[in-house]
Amino acid sequence: MGIHPHFAAAAAESDWEGLEELARESHVAAIGEIGLDFFRNLSPPDVQRAAFARQLDLAARVGKPVLVHDREAHSEITTALLGWLGPGRSVRGVLHCFSGDAPMALALAAAGYLISFALPVTFRSATGPRAAAAELSEGSILVETDSPWLAPGAGRRNEPTTVLRVVDGLARLRRTEPEALARQIGGAYERLLAS
Repeated sequence: MGIHPHFAAAAAESDWEGLEELARESHVAAIGEIGLDFFRNLSPPDVQRAAFARQLDLAARVGKPVLVHDREAHSEITTALLGWLGPGRSVRGVLHCFSGDAPMALALAAAGYLISFALPVTFRSATGPRAAAAELSEGSILVETDSPWLAPGAGRRNEPTTVLRVVDGLARLRRTEPEALARQIGGAYERLLAS
């Protein structure tokens, strides 16, 4: 649970207090989806930055990983996450629907973040995510649908089976079998839940 950057400007102090209380609940696995979105800018960038920093601080206080939204804010996200003293566990968080490049992914994976890919990684135009997917080490990748967004084509639904297309595309990029990659992804997911 968390406050998405689109809604950062609408958060009242009572929302922040409620977030703090909920974050301490044992059934809350992570703080997210938090981050920066400089593509839509539905909240002013300075308000997004403040909300992101506040939630990183919260995650550190409660010892939980973060689920990070990054759209057109790669440099600022990387700097913030590499400087964040989050949980001292095997996974510090997840970069949701990764859209950055290989250097960003490698730096964040080395710091304890998992990199999650959705259907766009299968598109030839997604050069940064494709390069990142090919270079990441085993155990640092997750997959997702980001449903209902990122549908596989006009008029088509994004549903749970879309993740099979993502795994297949990633396996081709990584020159491995989908089953082997699925096992690695499962292990990464288990590490995230244990964090």
